[in-house]
Amino acid sequence: MTRTYFERQLEKIQEDMVALALQVETAMERSVTALSERDTELANQVIDDDVKINDERYKIEETCLELIATQQPLASDLRTIASVLHIVVDLERMGDHAEGIARVALMMADEPPLMSYAGIREMAEITKDMMLASLEAFKDRDTARAREISDQDDEVDALYEKILGELLVLMTEDSTKIEPATHLTWVAHNLERIADRVTNICERIVYLVDGKIHEMNVSKY
Repeated sequence: MTRTYFERQLEKIQEDMVALALQVETAMERSVTALSERDTELANQVIDDDVKINDERYKIEETCLELIATQQPLASDLRTIASVLHIVVDLERMGDHAEGIARVALMMADEPPLMSYAGIREMAEITKDMMLASLEAFKDRDTARAREISDQDDEVDALYEKILGELLVLMTEDSTKIEPATHLTWVAHNLERIADRVTNICERIVYLVDGKIHEMNVSKY
């Protein structure tokens, strides 16, 4: 394998990683829309498309392993490959969280809205923006930006606590709302976990640039 081919493949796995992130972004948007609009067709589409996200993750992993096996990467190149390997796992897990929200959307499709979904939509918007910004920071090798993005996890955690508090009040006041409220706690938890996985990506950016793993903004949940 020539160095020129290796460099092209190294660039391609990073491009494929960004393409995977865009698939995950779509899944996140569609899952929350399916929930708030009780759109079962859209929810089923998210569930079906999760297989494509999984497949894309495995394809990227195979390419990464092939590069390691057939070429002795320089230290910086090896860090790039290792970072991509970790990030695509986190992206695929984010897709799983979006799928989980879509499944809740199906369970609640025939029920009237339990509460305003404004807080959930806000959580989703912040986590989506964090995820996309983290990929830009990766592209730019911007560790300062990565740390800023990781700090936004506190905003998501605050919204999570607020939503849980509102749902707890609903369950306390009316026992018939316990089951649907529990379903919505799953939604909020999935979004909170997505933000945590973005923090993992930010940690990988620092590792890519500095060669050191630095744990950021450890979640309380």
